[in-house]
Amino acid sequence: MNGLYDGFNRKVDYLRISITDRCNLRCFYCMPEGGVVPKPHKEILSYEEIEFFVRAAAEAGISKVRITGGEPLVRRDAAKLIEMISKVPGPTDISLTTNGILLPEYGDDLKKAGLRRVNISIDSLDPEVYRRITRHGDVKRALSGLRKAIELGFEPVKINTVLMRSVNDDPRAFIRLIYDYPIHIRFIELMPISRWDPNLFISVDEFKTKLETFGPLELVAGPQGAGPASYVIFKGALGTIGFISPMSNHFCSSCNRLRLTPDGKLRACLFSDVEFDIKPKLRDNIHGEEIITLVRNVLKNKPEKHDARKGEILERLMCQIGG
Repeated sequence: MNGLYDGFNRKVDYLRISITDRCNLRCFYCMPEGGVVPKPHKEILSYEEIEFFVRAAAEAGISKVRITGGEPLVRRDAAKLIEMISKVPGPTDISLTTNGILLPEYGDDLKKAGLRRVNISIDSLDPEVYRRITRHGDVKRALSGLRKAIELGFEPVKINTVLMRSVNDDPRAFIRLIYDYPIHIRFIELMPISRWDPNLFISVDEFKTKLETFGPLELVAGPQGAGPASYVIFKGALGTIGFISPMSNHFCSSCNRLRLTPDGKLRACLFSDVEFDIKPKLRDNIHGEEIITLVRNVLKNKPEKHDARKGEILERLMCQIGG
């Protein structure tokens, strides 16, 4: 059988690579207020090691690669890695998740390097709420990044918003945004990673009822890289609204993801603490065929579904795993 498959015959063709656990924000559901203790430089995979792994994984069937963090753009020369990966035969979809703050500075370089689309994490358009969630961030800077992404022609441009009850669950400002810009806003259920307060949880279905008070929603096909999201549109809007429900209606049966952490751990499931340290192998002149064998063995340990609804906190913070 060609390609990569797990023990439940799910095809795995999507690799998410976190290149740093550092961030220029301190979102309270993701990081401690003081941040994380930075890993020594020698413990973080080099761009050359990442490129080597991607090359081997692509030969085995990985076709989609997403660069994440932490905030990936705080790592020096992130565009260099994008350029290296864009030259690897195989992957046809290279994307980036960012909080947008550094896009005005680095966006041109990223586009020239081969990046084609971005997801921007913005949890509120209200300056005070955004500042409270991020602990010190300025939403104007994030929105400058959004405008830069649109100006550069990244397509599609998506916004990721983690829903929290009584914090950012008023959709009005986001609805106005999709009438102004051809973007795709995805509302994501809060997950028990890094921190869990069940009182903050609001399901996608409950949030949809809030949206429906502003007009009828029409189900539409999602943009490129839609993944597990379902999408709707308001009549006359330039953009869409998407929903991702990892808690209330999980999509484990179609999960196609493999994750690589900044310090070289492979994780077959976001919600499982089981991970495999491949950094020693990468630094021991391993052959590409051996990498593929290693990946296949990791995928044998991919669980059928997660138990996140139990509310148990993972050992690693989200910024250490990769967003």
